[in-house]
Amino acid sequence: MFQLPFPVQDANAAGGGKHLGDLPEWNLDDLYTGEDAPELKRDLDWLEEACASFAHDFENNLAGLDAEGLLDCILRQEKINQVAGRIMSYAGLRYYQQTTDGGRAKFMSDVQEKITNFTTPLVFFTLELNRLDDDHLSKLMHQNADLARYEPVFDRIRAMKPYQLSDEMEKFLHDLGVVGDAWERLFDETIAGLEFNVQGDDLTIEGTLNLLTDPDRATRQAAAEELADVFGKNIKTFARVHNTQAKEKEIMDRWREMPTAQTARHLSNHVEPEVVEALRTAVVNAYPKLSHRYYELKRKWLGLDRMQVWDRNAPLPLEDPKLVPWDVAEKTVMDAYNAFDPRMGEIAAPFFTEGWIDAPVKPGKAPGAFAHPTVTDVHPYVMLNYLGKPRDVMTLAHELGHGVHQVLAASQGEMLSSTPLTLAETASVFGEMLTFRKMLDGAKTNAQRKVLLAGKVEDMINTVVRQIAFYDFECKLHAARRGGELTPEDIGELWMSVQGESLGPAFDFMDGYEHFWAYIPHFVHSPFYVYAYAFGDGLVNALYSVYAEGVEGFEDKYFDMLRAGGSKHHKELLAPFGLDASDPAFWDKGLSMISGFIDELEAMED
Repeated sequence: MFQLPFPVQDANAAGGGKHLGDLPEWNLDDLYTGEDAPELKRDLDWLEEACASFAHDFENNLAGLDAEGLLDCILRQEKINQVAGRIMSYAGLRYYQQTTDGGRAKFMSDVQEKITNFTTPLVFFTLELNRLDDDHLSKLMHQNADLARYEPVFDRIRAMKPYQLSDEMEKFLHDLGVVGDAWERLFDETIAGLEFNVQGDDLTIEGTLNLLTDPDRATRQAAAEELADVFGKNIKTFARVHNTQAKEKEIMDRWREMPTAQTARHLSNHVEPEVVEALRTAVVNAYPKLSHRYYELKRKWLGLDRMQVWDRNAPLPLEDPKLVPWDVAEKTVMDAYNAFDPRMGEIAAPFFTEGWIDAPVKPGKAPGAFAHPTVTDVHPYVMLNYLGKPRDVMTLAHELGHGVHQVLAASQGEMLSSTPLTLAETASVFGEMLTFRKMLDGAKTNAQRKVLLAGKVEDMINTVVRQIAFYDFECKLHAARRGGELTPEDIGELWMSVQGESLGPAFDFMDGYEHFWAYIPHFVHSPFYVYAYAFGDGLVNALYSVYAEGVEGFEDKYFDMLRAGGSKHHKELLAPFGLDASDPAFWDKGLSMISGFIDELEAMED
């Protein structure tokens, strides 16, 4: 029940650059002014006392509480979540700014241990709540409307009821969590500390991955080969991390008697396994008409006999290599948001002016991009690694969408604001789509239109096809690990099987590409997270087609959906738009938007 906020990671963040103007950096003072801020000490002291008195007042007493007593219990739990969330957000964000700084890493680790120790006595809450009789709980909610508001929280907790262990075991696992997190930190610090040398330049992983989008083919090849070489030298560490994490998960799942490795993720996403299966099947069946067809087109545009993996994200020959300065990126995204609805622009504006975005690429900074909701009485923070590519503008639109969503949902309070991952991608992908359409409308020539369309198709393939291929890889990895330890070669084979299937016949795969599973953080931090991207993209494509049809009151319905946070199920949220994610045709609707863009690109060839 006790939960901390976590950042929503981006699927295809790119990053880099010089001459980009004045890039904003975070001001974390809204959380705390420093490690030794008196407010931080005050909050840690408060938290220790609050957790102890919560356990003292409610442990072994939940069944005897009346409606008002249970509401008081929930509100106190929510306040604990809020204070702990603020402390951990601060420690985490400082760490992400410079993961190689030993002081920041120690501070985060120390705070995490303290909070784990303080909150271990709270484990009883979930366990006792799940022992309450269904009729008893619904009677209490019937008596108190304020308590009834938390019904979605109870539903989510009680979904875990069949998989719950004894009170003592649950406390043990809660305590042990810190040890499992150490493997995640080993992964993060190994990735952040990797050093690459491409054509005489010393680079971080972000800078090297960025070269895979370089206009010069020899540079792309050199970057891909250097990535393969450095991953190869560290592959035993990465294999050890993946083996350990997968084994830990297998032990947890076995003890909890979860039917599949994916069950826990589906439960936390509040989504039925058959809905995810319908999505996976629709995407895999669409590989030939999406990725296979697009990469064949791209092969022709690049004038190649065969595509190599370093050509996957190559810019098109028509593409303008000019970098987009920060102020232009800001204006592009803000114009698109304001054109949809001025309310959206109003919510997004302070991100740029108040130090809520950290944009520059710096040594030791966490790679990629994310939006961190922090807690509902502060505001979100967005991290980018901005290199001025058109795709970076899309990443800004994406993360800002998360930020807007998190601001709107904050009114739900700590327990109801956090959105399941499947719906967490809605506002971000919608924000991207608005920005893309705005840029497409502004295209002055056929060539500009072609580049924009191709860029969007690539992003969609990276979000849908690539992420479902990742999901398949994880399914295979966890299934194989149940049969014993996996060597780096075993993992590489699983990786290559899904890559060939998803990218299609236009590609050759270089030696060393079998190591490219090693750097994907989601596999380590949040197993099976990746299908949420494809879910979000498909959902938004369907939503956007409703918007494009000019449905009356769409904007108000859209804001209501974001405001709901995690207080409603996907069925209930989509009903006002006439959509239903459990209908297999729903996913085809989303995928047909991508194939429609590819049709348009093919038509430009004639």
